[in-house]
Amino acid sequence: MSLHVERPADGPVLVVESVPYARGLAAVALTVAAGGDDDPPGRHGMAHLVEHLMFPRAETYEKREAYEMREAYDGGGSAADDATDSHVARVEGAGGVCNAETHRDHTVFHTTVPASMLDDVLAWEARRLREFAPSAEAIRTETEVIAEEIRGAAGSRLWDTVLASVVPGARDSFGTASELARTTREEALAFFGRHYTADRMVLSVVGDVDTAAVTATVGSLFAGVRPASDGTASTPPPRSTRPATAAVVPLPLTAATDGVALGHRLPDPVASRSAYLAHVVLAEVLARSHFPRLVRRDPRFTAAGMSCGLYGQWLASAAPDVALVRVGCAPGTGAAEAVDAWREVLRAVADAPVDADAHRRALNSLLVAAHRQEDALVARAVGHGRAALLFGGHPTASAAELAAVTPLQVADAARALLAAPPVVTELVGGPR
Repeated sequence: MSLHVERPADGPVLVVESVPYARGLAAVALTVAAGGDDDPPGRHGMAHLVEHLMFPRAETYEKREAYEMREAYDGGGSAADDATDSHVARVEGAGGVCNAETHRDHTVFHTTVPASMLDDVLAWEARRLREFAPSAEAIRTETEVIAEEIRGAAGSRLWDTVLASVVPGARDSFGTASELARTTREEALAFFGRHYTADRMVLSVVGDVDTAAVTATVGSLFAGVRPASDGTASTPPPRSTRPATAAVVPLPLTAATDGVALGHRLPDPVASRSAYLAHVVLAEVLARSHFPRLVRRDPRFTAAGMSCGLYGQWLASAAPDVALVRVGCAPGTGAAEAVDAWREVLRAVADAPVDADAHRRALNSLLVAAHRQEDALVARAVGHGRAALLFGGHPTASAAELAAVTPLQVADAARALLAAPPVVTELVGGPR
């Protein structure tokens, strides 16, 4: 498997990887440096809304003709049209699947199809970039859909709650329904025009593909797509570097059971890569030994775990990123007791680094998980896009870097967490 990377002057960065085991399948990921951090003031969720609007509804022939005549499109087509000619319907009609995700620092659109349909999918990707023109009706519909998503996720977005406490001013990428409800067509177009430019996009193609053929096809389809407004390449803005909160701040949140969530800011995965990955290994070490021991020996605690990175996906987002620790508490156990227990667990690793066997088992577990994820074509395509856009490198290099993490570096990670008091979120058991 070889990785081909091109940085054309008039199109998105292109990453192509021919994967022998793909057996007739191909995955495409379009990754854009636009996320919740880029939402304009008063329009929290704009990046999320534009993600939805990138899945245009169908147009009848008459409406397309009227659009060309009036230079304005007045609707999204009928339900019958949507069922046969929307972007999703085209992909599904080709035997594929597609979806998208909006995060704080990027948005990614991913598609998996039979390799024989790859040229068509690439043409559809270029088309929705060239023809982005949502109607006011489409914006109203999608803001209502997002409002329902926000309501459905209420009370379950613990990671976002902890992030906002650890990194002052940070906001989730879902949005605020009341702000989105006031969004105009002009605002959506302005956001798209500002952020969806070729110099802020990566197109990655992975699977049973011919690299030269893909490169030629993309060159013809994407040349001139969404150039920078001033004709020069721009650089995605730097992400927040504000310090973590340096105090324990109780913040109640309804959960399935009583407990405590503790948040720590992680090292920058670009500038402090080895320190970041040492925290990932620390989480696995604790999960395999220290946390089970805590629950067995201390009846005050019913469960314990630690995850690193966006919703537990390390290297899924650039800085700032968060380590999330959850401790289940028996009735009558307070947050201060959970914090003390967490510090004792960290101190055990900081004072006496884990032995070589325990360290090796933790590394092997992480490496197996990393390689299994890389075997999934869509995850591989998404990983290439994130790596090129956010991390400046090849994602599979992280496996080698992970294997290089030593027990002493894991102990250093534990000491770093001990030196920075966590933000504490009390989890109150009850209905969501």
